[in-house]
Amino acid sequence: MIQDLHCHSYYSFCGKDSPETIVKAAIEGGIELLGITDHNYGIGFLRKDAFKAPADSVKQSYEPRIFERYCDHIGLIREKYADRIKLLCGIEIATQTSYPKMALPEDADISFFDYCLIEHLDDCSSMTEGDLFSFAKRCGCKWVGVAHTDMFKFIRARGDDPLEYFTKMAESNIFWEMNVSYDSIHKYIEHQYMLDFFSDKAQQDIVRRSGVKLSVGFDGHRIEDYLPQRVKEYCKKIKDLDIPLVFQDL
Repeated sequence: MIQDLHCHSYYSFCGKDSPETIVKAAIEGGIELLGITDHNYGIGFLRKDAFKAPADSVKQSYEPRIFERYCDHIGLIREKYADRIKLLCGIEIATQTSYPKMALPEDADISFFDYCLIEHLDDCSSMTEGDLFSFAKRCGCKWVGVAHTDMFKFIRARGDDPLEYFTKMAESNIFWEMNVSYDSIHKYIEHQYMLDFFSDKAQQDIVRRSGVKLSVGFDGHRIEDYLPQRVKEYCKKIKDLDIPLVFQDL
């Protein structure tokens, strides 16, 4: 299945387009499964002025039903285009405590999202404290992904065995994202970890043996930058490696 499980709408302060506009672009590009994953703070604060206000003037918590309203919006779009594309409601979780207004508040419930993507796992200020498995349980989603992270570097820095770690990820419904962004927002810089993986047979063998699932995400922020053919190419690369994509059976 041609999937793109990482994109941002105007709910993310860095995104420009409406969720429906993004869905239409994905349909036109031949994407079969799309996941919209706006940033937790974009959804939670709603307004950029609130997000940028001094920390002592805006509470670091969200209105209790703010995430439900967001999922309701995505749900309406999912129903409208159900005969043309499969749409999932995801969320990207910022975990850097050095930027407290970005990090997910402790009391925020995201368990009802189809999945979440965790970013900053390898940052020294991450609220995960490097413990992916405990934080994934805290998120409460059935599926959890690790976004744009060099997992082999992260695992080895912890002193863990990559095969054992990836196997535990597979057992815990945690997938690894191949971020294939190539756009103006990211200054047309490709993620080196992703390039390394597709050229390293040893890494591919470990992932294949572990049973961990991968995802492909363009991490789009502007539809004029969107390259669905690039998404298709990397979905095919993963299929050709005989490595499963998450949600491939939907």
